[in-house]
Amino acid sequence: MEKIKVAFLFPGQGAQSVGMGLDLYQNSNKSKEVFDIANNVLGYDIAKLCFEGPDEELKKTINTQPALTAVSIAALNAFLEKEPLIELCYTAGHSLGEYSAMYASNVLTIEDTFKAIQKRAFCMNEAAINNPGKMAAILGMEANKINEILKNVKTGIAQVANYNTFEQTVITGEEKALEEACELLKEAGAKKVIMLNVSGAFHSSLMDSASSEFKTFVESLNIHDANVPVITNVDACETILANDFKYKMPNQINSSVMWVDSINKIIESGVDTFIELGAGKVLSGLVKKINKNVNVYNISDIDSLNKTYECLMYKGVNV
Repeated sequence: MEKIKVAFLFPGQGAQSVGMGLDLYQNSNKSKEVFDIANNVLGYDIAKLCFEGPDEELKKTINTQPALTAVSIAALNAFLEKEPLIELCYTAGHSLGEYSAMYASNVLTIEDTFKAIQKRAFCMNEAAINNPGKMAAILGMEANKINEILKNVKTGIAQVANYNTFEQTVITGEEKALEEACELLKEAGAKKVIMLNVSGAFHSSLMDSASSEFKTFVESLNIHDANVPVITNVDACETILANDFKYKMPNQINSSVMWVDSINKIIESGVDTFIELGAGKVLSGLVKKINKNVNVYNISDIDSLNKTYECLMYKGVNV
């Protein structure tokens, strides 16, 4: 049987929910190993937090990032244990998810992945405390128009954080500036403006201090060349060289997530099958909105894992 060319995708903050990963932990030794390693590296029981909550603790940036990473890598390792008949061509992750992508491409060991995520979460949380901000999703307006309108904001910093789909862009910045931006965007014809329940203005210049501190930490990591190209958030380009990751990892924190361009880059290369690994189905939905003709699968538990595996083996339809 011919191998199917695929890209692995990994979700970021916002996909978390209490109970995530428990089914994988209970039914896959490879998944259980991931949580055991995570607990050891992090120095606390991230598995219990994933499985039992409480929700208010799981939502904290310092907990959310390692928790989601553990679930993504657990899903990945459980899937690979089945030796699926695939050719992995690319990996990509949305913001936080880029670290699971780097692990999948052998850029980082699993231990260094959790060390990096723990430090990244700490840096971003500290920056959010010192420079408070908000984020909002803008629906029904092209990104170019949004960027033009943001130039007219007078009360502070307002920037694009995530280019998620052609119809959904997330903006970020100082609270008053973001409120002004939202009003301007509504007046200009945005269909919907949704304030997001996040703890900071991620992917904006308000994260400059986090980026700077994390840059120093990255120098201590043992980063390898990728064995499968990672499509990186900051530029939607294929990234392979270790030195390029060292440069991009800290810059990702205060730069926009180029998700639309990243997905289109993969599709233009001839890959039309995507597998999202981790909590929720956020990225699966975004990919289908970017291009409805591609095949998208999701693996978040044993049932979805088996379903995806069977569809790939027998060239089934989308799930």
